[in-house]
Amino acid sequence: MKVLVPVKRVLDYNVKPRVKADGTGVDLANVKMSMNPFDEIAIEEAVRLKEKGVVTEVVVVTIGVPKAESDVLLTARAMGADRAILIATEDEVEPLGVAKLLAKVAEEEQPGLIILGKQAIDDDSNQTGQMLGALLGWPQGTFASKVEVNGDRVAVIREVDGGLETVDLKLPAIVTTDLRLNEPRYATLPNIMKAKSKPVAKKTIADYGVDVSPRLKTLKVVEPAKRTAGVKVGSVDELVEKLKALGVAK
Repeated sequence: MKVLVPVKRVLDYNVKPRVKADGTGVDLANVKMSMNPFDEIAIEEAVRLKEKGVVTEVVVVTIGVPKAESDVLLTARAMGADRAILIATEDEVEPLGVAKLLAKVAEEEQPGLIILGKQAIDDDSNQTGQMLGALLGWPQGTFASKVEVNGDRVAVIREVDGGLETVDLKLPAIVTTDLRLNEPRYATLPNIMKAKSKPVAKKTIADYGVDVSPRLKTLKVVEPAKRTAGVKVGSVDELVEKLKALGVAK
């Protein structure tokens, strides 16, 4: 069985985002970029399934700038992916456009399972997996904390508000990963060197004939309001009075 793992290049989670002076977005010039953490979990799960003998091939795909080949896709191959697909574009593609492109890739690759992160840490949309499931007509298990493949079915334990829920899906299916699914392995230097020889297919959006024109418009991006300094009080009575003044206590 083949597994398809979509990944995204995002601002590294250790870097503090800076808003552009004109308020049109986040400044990505000369900052460290890396793979979306949830997508690292997806790759790790796919590689573990391959190590168990359940999966025969792990294919990663990303939609983004050409630089993604030398960082995100290289890391993915170093983690254990067999080959990669780069759909190059300098423009930002919205979740619906991403889902449409991934649906075309799935039609070409015919994977038995698609595993992707539940959301990207740059826009936190949490939409692509669900939209892809709708476009393909495949069953889906979102927010997965455990994945077990058995024959032509996959059992997904997912986190819900009330606890844990288990869904049994018939393959082919889509799984989106949560943080508790696994701990991704590091891409070691020897594996990074080996990964450079693994194939990368370079595509463009035009190759798939998909309309990814934006449907959303960002009006303005601003930094969160800075927290004001706290106030020290000398006694419990004074604290209660201040809380009453704020309408917090009665």
